[in-house]
Amino acid sequence: MSTADRDQQNESKSPSNAPPTDTSGNTVNVVERDLDDANSDTKGVDKTITPSSTRVKEQDAEELNRKAAEIKREIVTPKVR
Repeated sequence: MSTADRDQQNESKSPSNAPPTDTSGNTVNVVERDLDDANSDTKGVDKTITPSSTRVKEQDAEELNRKAAEIKREIVTPKVR
């Protein structure tokens, strides 16, 4: 395939700034759809399945370690009444 053929093939596609459409050809408001999806029942599942960054996991682990250390101090150190 020559460069001219590729250019012609790329021109026949819809422009990237065209509004998104569903399978029936109707336009889709992607922002509204995503906001609706954010409140769906599957949000918890999505968070569980979708990998997060290592940094976030490290921060969560540090927070859990701080809480565990605090609980250990409370158990080991008797409270004065």
